[in-house]
Amino acid sequence: MCGFQIGRFGNSVSIDLAACIRSELGRRDVLVNNAGISHVGQPGRPLEEVGKSGRPSVASLDEVRAVFETNVFGVIAVTQAMLPLLREAPAARIVNVSSGSGSLTLNADPTNSHREMFGAVYSPSKTALNAITLAFAIELESTGIKVNAVCPGLTATDLNNFEGTGTVEQAARHPVRLALLDGDGPTGTFSNERRQLPW
Repeated sequence: MCGFQIGRFGNSVSIDLAACIRSELGRRDVLVNNAGISHVGQPGRPLEEVGKSGRPSVASLDEVRAVFETNVFGVIAVTQAMLPLLREAPAARIVNVSSGSGSLTLNADPTNSHREMFGAVYSPSKTALNAITLAFAIELESTGIKVNAVCPGLTATDLNNFEGTGTVEQAARHPVRLALLDGDGPTGTFSNERRQLPW
């Protein structure tokens, strides 16, 4: 069984994992890119503190780079490594776990109560992830591989010091639904469990 700890890693680990999957399974039907970090500071920091340290006027460039490394470059590396295996599947699906905090449209709205958390670190990494999702969807449109971004909602995990309001089980429902799309399902979309979200 292919056993890799997926997290912050380079392209070589992605390629090794792809080789292992090819050897054991021959193809990959679904890829869910769920790895993500919100900061690189001390674990257990309250969301409010993370938000303040991520403001554009004070954000550490090292932290911005580290978060983008996982949330954006990691997704590109894993997806590129897995694409040959996904192309072998009759109806492959790629689901990128994003966040409504990455929506430029929602954060441009002054009535959005969460917009004060839109800083220079986590939220822009999810904006970039949305762009990468759309880019892959456009490139793969003719192949039948569906590529979508999903917002699981504010889920109680260590990403937010367990300050989220939803459970992991609730958060998993919509990504699983997108992973099991039939042939007529959408591609190049950004949504949560209730509705399409604006990029």
